[in-house]
Amino acid sequence: MSELEPVIGMEVHVELCTASKIFCGCSTRFGSPPNTQVCPICLGMPGVLPVLNRRAVEYTIRAALALNCGITEHTNFDRKNYYYPDLPKNYQISQNYAALGTNGYLDIQVGEETHRVRINNVHLEEDAGKLIHPEIGGIEVDYSLVDLNRAGTPLMEIVSEPDLKGVDDALAYMNTLKNLLEYTEVSDCKMQEGRLRFEVNISVREKGSDKLGTKVEIKNLNSMRTAIKCIEHEFTRQSEMVRKGEKVLPETRLWDEPNSCTRAMRNKEVANDYRYFPDPDLVEVHITDEWREDVRQHLPELQDAKRKRFVEEYGLPEYDAKVLTASKPVASWYERAVTAHKNPKSISNWMMTEFLRELKERDAEPDDVALKPEGLAAIVRMIDENKINGKTGKDVFAKALAGDGEPEDIVKREGLLQVSDTGEIEAFVDQVIAENPDMVEKIKAGQTKTIQAMVGQVMKKSRGKANPQMVNELLVKKLG
Repeated sequence: MSELEPVIGMEVHVELCTASKIFCGCSTRFGSPPNTQVCPICLGMPGVLPVLNRRAVEYTIRAALALNCGITEHTNFDRKNYYYPDLPKNYQISQNYAALGTNGYLDIQVGEETHRVRINNVHLEEDAGKLIHPEIGGIEVDYSLVDLNRAGTPLMEIVSEPDLKGVDDALAYMNTLKNLLEYTEVSDCKMQEGRLRFEVNISVREKGSDKLGTKVEIKNLNSMRTAIKCIEHEFTRQSEMVRKGEKVLPETRLWDEPNSCTRAMRNKEVANDYRYFPDPDLVEVHITDEWREDVRQHLPELQDAKRKRFVEEYGLPEYDAKVLTASKPVASWYERAVTAHKNPKSISNWMMTEFLRELKERDAEPDDVALKPEGLAAIVRMIDENKINGKTGKDVFAKALAGDGEPEDIVKREGLLQVSDTGEIEAFVDQVIAENPDMVEKIKAGQTKTIQAMVGQVMKKSRGKANPQMVNELLVKKLG
């Protein structure tokens, strides 16, 4: 048998950052006590009528435009009928027949190559509630609890065509899409709060073939790492079945994290299974040319525009600008720091060498750490003003990042202000010269690199507080 390859499409669910739900005025704030952000509409009580949230429609149009989609002029909502305990109406209001955005694309960078992923549609629907499976004493009980705070939250679904050819494509697509959604400001994409969720559709086929295999869907993947593990496992599982001559079933599966595998959930549904029909309580929405263009004109600054501005406004090299704008939260954090202290290049250097490394190690976003942009700006400012040196700055950076206080308070509390008094530094220099006659002879014999070792000795005696430039100048002067 020829070599097999995966064919992957994705359905990405994005909770929009509106203040209220899609069909009622209940809050969408995360973390409130269960069932405290509900009303008769999102509880599915008889006799109530939904009222569409205009901001949710505009956010969906905004995202669809950024994804190069055509905007449907006349759109409407449909009822998707199914039963589940967290769906109080026993149907979900969604869009099946007239999605807001269609036929778009997203370009992704994979290594040195650019791949185009076609977007089938972008549509708007309501989110379901949440099932909680409690444990008592570490043992799972035989009942579940229902929290309907999330029910009715505006949920945008982005459906791609099966254009992803492996985990590298899939990871690039998820990261690029998350970045675009953050830049358009339609969602904060906090995966730990369920704001961004992935569903993977995967099949296998002989490499080079145009024929698609049987599609399997894996639902409710709440992190990119889980989605990648799921793709790797499912490709292996389906490949083994094909090689054995077994039939891959069209089914919906879920990811079993403890056992690192997928498990069958149910047979794969098709549209007919949901008995879609137009929602009789909601009128057709007319997206006029004027409305569409108004949304387009008010699109926030996107990544390419921000990168170019960082080069022009802050004088950054292209490489720095590209790194700093690869993530909207990072770009925003950088601009706050530059606003607090006007040294764009030094702040860029600190972010690329220290800050981004720490974020990667912690798997964190910029606002998740204790150090604020103004704190980094204060460290750079103190170095620029010769109040501390670079080594001390790194120590203060680490302590501020760990939550030990504001950088300026740390410097004051621990007596880290740099010594720039010539007399005090000269005393340290004289001690080091007296204690290291062998080094002095090497320097006088022309081994000038040894002077840096003597600088290190002076810094050690001053507990890192001496101004290293002054130390170097005094040593050069005294040793001729």
